[in-house]
Amino acid sequence: MHKRNSRLLLAVAAAAAAGTVLAGCSAGGGDDSSADGVTTVQFWHRTFTPVENEWYADIVKKFNASQDEIKVVDTEVPADAWDQKMKSAQAAGKAPDIYTFSASITDAVNAGQLHELNGLVPDDKLAEIIDPAQPISQLDGKYYAYPLLLEPQTVLFWNKDLLSAAGLDPETGPTTWDELFDMCAAIKPTLADGQYCISPASDAVTFAWSSVGQQYNFAGHTALNEDWTAPDIDNDGYRQLMENYKTLWDEGYMPQQALDVYVGGKDFGEEKVAFKVSGSWMMSEIGSDYTDVLPKTGIGPFPNAADADGRGASTLGNFRWVIDAKSKNAQAAADFLTWALAGDPDLLVPFFVDTQFTKVPVRTDVQDAVSADPKAADAPWSSIVMDDIVPTAIPEPTYPWDVSLAVGTAMESVMKGAASTDDAIKTAEDAINTVIQRDDLPSKAPKS
Repeated sequence: MHKRNSRLLLAVAAAAAAGTVLAGCSAGGGDDSSADGVTTVQFWHRTFTPVENEWYADIVKKFNASQDEIKVVDTEVPADAWDQKMKSAQAAGKAPDIYTFSASITDAVNAGQLHELNGLVPDDKLAEIIDPAQPISQLDGKYYAYPLLLEPQTVLFWNKDLLSAAGLDPETGPTTWDELFDMCAAIKPTLADGQYCISPASDAVTFAWSSVGQQYNFAGHTALNEDWTAPDIDNDGYRQLMENYKTLWDEGYMPQQALDVYVGGKDFGEEKVAFKVSGSWMMSEIGSDYTDVLPKTGIGPFPNAADADGRGASTLGNFRWVIDAKSKNAQAAADFLTWALAGDPDLLVPFFVDTQFTKVPVRTDVQDAVSADPKAADAPWSSIVMDDIVPTAIPEPTYPWDVSLAVGTAMESVMKGAASTDDAIKTAEDAINTVIQRDDLPSKAPKS
């Protein structure tokens, strides 16, 4: 599968997973799955890019060859079929023991779907998870997921030639929104028909998951108050963020019909935009599919609000491994997880090298091993992602997807002129209050 299409299907499935929590299963793996002293563990993962799929298959083969007490059966599930296949398996009592997971763990834990890892995975291994990945791994001090990676979802790419043609410094991207507007004003007159200054997020669903870091960047918080009793979006920060996107739209700096999906890089690779906003993974697509554009590609943090005070503007995406709460082979599944994700760093290095240094390991020793790989010298963007973007990026929110979608809908409405900022915020507040009451969110608010 083409990388761009694979990533698109993954994003669509992830959004669906965020909006629809998987129902609890009756028996992980279907039964004890033990025979002749060998425990069989069912492991499901989504279809990713070809090199990622190869790593998953290889890590299972290596684990099975490393010992003779546990046999892991690997199942690759197409990303667009993930929800349906998982629900069907759960309904039949044949859900996998261990699987990949990208949604918020809060809803899943509250629904009793995920097995606690404490007591299954050694404490010292859980403690190795770096600080930015801790919020997506645990809830109230108990671990329910072990991340494979972190992945900034909001990164700014630029075409150095198009900046140079406008008399701008090709090596330096905008650091604030005001600088972005000034650069777009300079770039726009130099562009040909069909070219635009920037290709950002432009629809409610994409805004919902990609703009969380920007929300924090502008407002100093995300969409709910601390005890989850009310929305917190009727303020200057949220208003300014929405109105900035309206400026991009009204000034013609962005296309009014998307040239490509947010998660793809075709519009940038075909040099139809000077700036492209996407996740760090886009550099992998440019490096493999648009090699002539790679040398002229700049990369940096997304522009900040004027008063961000060091707050970053990127949301941290991720993929984690979780164990089903009702798995009868939980310890065996945990032994596989520990060996693959928390063991020898050399097992993980090929994953990050082959994905062209666009993802971030969640263990310091793995980061060091990846950085020491000879190919790292040919991927200068790796240090920008690791050192300039990830440290201030914002973890994905733990509140329900419907809250994020309400904000995303407001952002799209304001940007396209379908509603005033006041009306869009009011509509979003009403939708969020419905979620708060429907799901009794105050009782589920994080304790810290």
